[in-house]
Amino acid sequence: MPSFTQAPSLLGLFDGVLLVDKPVGPTSHDIVHKIRRTFRIEKVGHGGTLDPNATGLLIVLLGKGTKLSDQLMGGDKAYTGVMRLGRTTASQDCDGETLEEKPWEHVTREQVEAQMAERVGDIFQTPPMVSAIKVDGVPLYKLARKGQEIERKQRFVHIYRFALTGWAPPLVTFDVLSTKGTYVRTLAHDVGQALGCGACLDALRRTRSGDFDVADALPFEEILKLTPDQLAARVLPYNQVMARSFRTPL
Repeated sequence: MPSFTQAPSLLGLFDGVLLVDKPVGPTSHDIVHKIRRTFRIEKVGHGGTLDPNATGLLIVLLGKGTKLSDQLMGGDKAYTGVMRLGRTTASQDCDGETLEEKPWEHVTREQVEAQMAERVGDIFQTPPMVSAIKVDGVPLYKLARKGQEIERKQRFVHIYRFALTGWAPPLVTFDVLSTKGTYVRTLAHDVGQALGCGACLDALRRTRSGDFDVADALPFEEILKLTPDQLAARVLPYNQVMARSFRTPL
């Protein structure tokens, strides 16, 4: 892998990182494909998937920037989200098939905050069946579509912050700061199970990833309107990103 001291002459205008503010709807792959096709850039990837119904910071890797995938995917992540009390779904978010609905009116703010506090620190998560994790080369969501459910290995993650920021039941707004690989929809689901009323993730927005902030990102729709020169001006150069990756994480 080239080092961050690589001669600038070996790098092009589209070798680096583009910060995209992803809208609801497209998958991370859709964003990558559209940018590749629109600007005719041969190599395009991303530094960490967002679910279709999630918004916010998507780090898009261009050209030689695709070599930075491992470094950028490993950073801590920050989110704002909304969970809906009283509904349990197959995917643990609002898009999934409803499995159960229960009364939620008896649940108090203090009870929700207590369950959030219990999940701060080192925890194990069981990934949802509707996820991109592969078992024997097959993504779990493809098995879920066939009605199959298999045992999943638990993941060890660290939650730095899981705090209630808005109370309008059955909707609960919250902030999360965690290590990579954390399923925020699983956090919402587990809180609901512990409360006895069930819950699912109603909305999610990624605000930070590693050293990058969504405030510095451009909405996807606006990116598609840029000229190649304007796009190049938005690209964070490979060498600059490599230097930033050695800073203290979130």
